[in-house]
Amino acid sequence: MTVITTTDLTKQYRSETAVNGLDLEIQDGEVYGFLGPNGAGKSTTISMLMDYVRPTAGTARILGCDPRDDVVEIHQRVGILPDRFSVYERLTGRRHLNYVIDSKNASDTPEELLARVGLGDAIDRQAGTYSNGMQQRLGVAMALVGSPDLLILDEPFTGLDPHGARTIRNIVYEENDRGAAVFFSSHVLGQVELVCDRIGILDDGNLIAEGRIDDLREQVAVESSLRFMLDHVPSGLDETLRAQDGVVKVTEDGNQVVVVTRGSNARWPVIQTIENTAASVVSFTIHEPSIEDVFIAHTTGRVESERSV
Repeated sequence: MTVITTTDLTKQYRSETAVNGLDLEIQDGEVYGFLGPNGAGKSTTISMLMDYVRPTAGTARILGCDPRDDVVEIHQRVGILPDRFSVYERLTGRRHLNYVIDSKNASDTPEELLARVGLGDAIDRQAGTYSNGMQQRLGVAMALVGSPDLLILDEPFTGLDPHGARTIRNIVYEENDRGAAVFFSSHVLGQVELVCDRIGILDDGNLIAEGRIDDLREQVAVESSLRFMLDHVPSGLDETLRAQDGVVKVTEDGNQVVVVTRGSNARWPVIQTIENTAASVVSFTIHEPSIEDVFIAHTTGRVESERSV
């Protein structure tokens, strides 16, 4: 079952196209990360999914419902952390939660939900006294009301310290284990890599890449670093390695040999070449391209070499 489907979804503002012909299919039980530079159209997409803005063209379905005709049902079944979430400064955390609990006729308690996001001790403080990270976690707690079938979180890691980011990450795991699908936009790339099943990359309103992280690495020529510690370095090894397809750079430092390759198909021949020498391999590590490297390669077409080499 698909929880989010968009077909040719488009939003134009006069001469500017914010989202261009977007086709998405997010499956039940999936954690999907929606990446893109600032201004790529991520928040506009979420706004169309929740009927905050109307598309210029195309269609969307949330849990099989039409965002325009079935808005009440969608808001009952979806937990949303909207873009630029803001609090009512004079209301306490408890009152924020009670408002959403009442509107959804849910059986949750503010104490339980705020404890989950690490705000149990601040439940009766005015939300205007919360830090930015605390306000963000309050918004996540509000999205959890009613055990939604789908969580849509727009930049949930914004303003969070490492402890807060781990709290939100654990909530994503817990909600997914419960059976909820999670769709979130983010530019905090390290968090995305930790929690997502699939990733879509939006750039200038266009979905330019989609798949599992390993798939996205294969789609662009990002570089990996292979580090070998040998008992000795055979004469001419660097020249032999440089002659192989996909090898970008070879450096030697004492008995350590570092080989930078482009594309995963280049790694195994390098390993075989070194194993076939008279040298013994003392240790071996591979430094995979990070999600940041993959993101940059997809959105700019640039390939950045392994920075530590």
